[in-house]
Amino acid sequence: MDINEKTIAALKGAKECFWENPDLLPFREAEPSLTFHSGDIEDARARLERFAPLIERLFPETKENGGLIESPLKEIPGMRKELGLEEGRLLLKMDSHLPIAGSVKARGGIYEVLKHTEDLALENGLLTAESGPDEYAALADKRDFFSGYKIQVGSTGNLGMSIGIMSAALGYKAIVHMSADAKDWKKKLLRSKGVTVVEYADDYSKAVEEGRRLSDEDPTSYFVDDESSSALYLGYSVAGKRLTAQLKAIGIAVDRDHPLAVYIPCGVGGAPGGICFGLKEEFGDDVHVYFAEPVQAPCMLASLATGLGSGICVQDLGLTGRTDADGLAVGRASALVYSQIRTLLSGEATVDDSRLYRYMAMLESAEHIVIEPSACASFKAFEAVKERLGQNFASGRAGNMTHVVWATGGSLMPPEIVREYLERGRK
Repeated sequence: MDINEKTIAALKGAKECFWENPDLLPFREAEPSLTFHSGDIEDARARLERFAPLIERLFPETKENGGLIESPLKEIPGMRKELGLEEGRLLLKMDSHLPIAGSVKARGGIYEVLKHTEDLALENGLLTAESGPDEYAALADKRDFFSGYKIQVGSTGNLGMSIGIMSAALGYKAIVHMSADAKDWKKKLLRSKGVTVVEYADDYSKAVEEGRRLSDEDPTSYFVDDESSSALYLGYSVAGKRLTAQLKAIGIAVDRDHPLAVYIPCGVGGAPGGICFGLKEEFGDDVHVYFAEPVQAPCMLASLATGLGSGICVQDLGLTGRTDADGLAVGRASALVYSQIRTLLSGEATVDDSRLYRYMAMLESAEHIVIEPSACASFKAFEAVKERLGQNFASGRAGNMTHVVWATGGSLMPPEIVREYLERGRK
């Protein structure tokens, strides 16, 4: 039985497993077949820089970073000890604390809103190709214009938060279609920002389907499609360049003798896929990217292990698609992302929900950092890789490895929710 057959059997049994990608290629061999390239990342990076004055004006909390939406990279020695890492370094990429939306979705989601805003502004004479910082910042005064347009999205939670908050701040009529898995506190927060929340009793795919249909019927509406958006993907990809600068700032080299391993939770695939692509463009074969998904909703792993891409959903494997990790409660992977990361991803791990709360409590105790349960899935990927490498993990190149666990959300959780989750993790 090969690795894919073993993995499919484990997925059907809703068992935790680790999968190493047999289709992984050296980056220079994989690169020619990719839809996007380094120039696309640079275009996205430059657009975010053009919009920085507007972001700083709308969201003063970004002033310290000059209007750029970025998160800390923090060494976590207490967690390193808890997880038994004897050699190498362990860091937390705190997209859980990104400004505005408090999750990794602030990267791609806000970027897509800004790209659409730029397109509208150029088409209607609010901006020109020569416009500078003052003209971009002045878009904050054009709420009357943007109020004539809608932006809609289907979401389990965090993407809806980033799209809704940014769109409403600019004056758009923002509508978020949320699946049954979405947390009540996220719905309340969106409504408090003036966002219309449409609730569904069905799963994520239904929310996306209905949101897309309603948006397509309205010529003033723009739909952010998490399943197939190149803008989302490229917004996330800018994280690669940002991480490079942060690693250099703390003296961490990434090269053949000092490899980098990055662990990212995965839902439909846009955020981890875009980040994976950005990291591969930066570091090539010196970075190894691993995803983590819940045992009941491993849509990307199902697509990769079977080779069926978006032609398979988790329900086809007898799984429910339901998980406490709301941001990862997705039944079918993005066809776009599958096609891009099939030869780039090093591997995947699946995780049981109960373990997420234990990781959350462990991190809070060891580092006094709080992230949401879905973000904690990345610690399972780290442990799976550590177990797989065994004795080699603390010798040679592996001993020189830097490990970055990507925390994808959590800073906006209400205190009472945090207490509830931590109590569950400490039982």
